[in-house]
Amino acid sequence: MSTYNINNVNGPANLGDHGRIEVNNGMDAAAVLRVADQLVERLRGENPALVTQAEVIQGELVQAGQEGRPADRGRIRSALETISIGVAAGSGGLALAQELGRILGL
Repeated sequence: MSTYNINNVNGPANLGDHGRIEVNNGMDAAAVLRVADQLVERLRGENPALVTQAEVIQGELVQAGQEGRPADRGRIRSALETISIGVAAGSGGLALAQELGRILGL
């Protein structure tokens, strides 16, 4: 079995052993946070039981920004999956959850 170490790759993806990959499809952190805020507000009206999951996403994005680190994609993905399962098909909450997933490349 072969192991490949990519150490010095230049380009927009910044891949490497210690490279940082962020997929946000051209949106800045403030725009991503606005979508998360919209998701929280939408779920308050559509499905209050899922607001906690939306707040997990919102909180992770805020904390990552404050700490200057990438957001915990696993934590966000898990919350988005829970929301996607719990909301009605065709709802605004589902559309926002899917948009966040798309923006973050999840």
